[in-house]
Amino acid sequence: MTRRRWIADELLGNRAALTGDHARHLANVLRAQVGQEFDISSGVEVRRGKVLSVHPDRVEFELGEGIARAEQAQITVAISIFKFDRMEWAIEKCTELGVMRIVPVIAGRTEKHLASAAAKRVDRWRRLVHQAAEQSRRSSSPKIAEPINIKELFAVSGETKIVLSEVEQETMFKDAIQHGTSSALLAFGPEGGWTEQELAAFREAGWTSASLGNTILRVETAVIAAVAVALSVFH
Repeated sequence: MTRRRWIADELLGNRAALTGDHARHLANVLRAQVGQEFDISSGVEVRRGKVLSVHPDRVEFELGEGIARAEQAQITVAISIFKFDRMEWAIEKCTELGVMRIVPVIAGRTEKHLASAAAKRVDRWRRLVHQAAEQSRRSSSPKIAEPINIKELFAVSGETKIVLSEVEQETMFKDAIQHGTSSALLAFGPEGGWTEQELAAFREAGWTSASLGNTILRVETAVIAAVAVALSVFH
């Protein structure tokens, strides 16, 4: 049977611990016992971990042999904030696919009430990706940035920077992502798309504009489709 994988909250030498809600789930829901073995990730490597002690808000492990090195796709997705239930679905699926970083963006057409509430959702999103990373047996969770505006997005690093645009007619996304690329930053507009001024700003900042095809996709569909295509090139 495949061992359950956990991402450690604390690490010190050959010891690791889960704390808070993380530990309560293992201790109270899964009924962890001293001596049980799990896979424990440090974010750099995965090691075999034997439970040393179980408390309601803390489970400690002794770490043994290394099992694997942590791997993740060097893909950052900048997602313009949209309806939270659908955005959270996209964030969860990006985590399962292995993206490195997720950047919420306040765009010109982002609904004002969503923009104002986004900062309060960041902690929830971080918990969501942590859970999704463990369930999909990732070695680490993607980083969730604080919400930023378009100008701040231009300072985010990435070897290849592509803005997905429904008005782009010449460059297909599969052609914009080249083999040999080591990192990519992909930007997705909100419901209603990017404004003309925003697309012009992306061009001036040196981004490549690309299309996913002739049909108009929902934001969450576009995000997952683009990440899947990028992964096929990276791998």
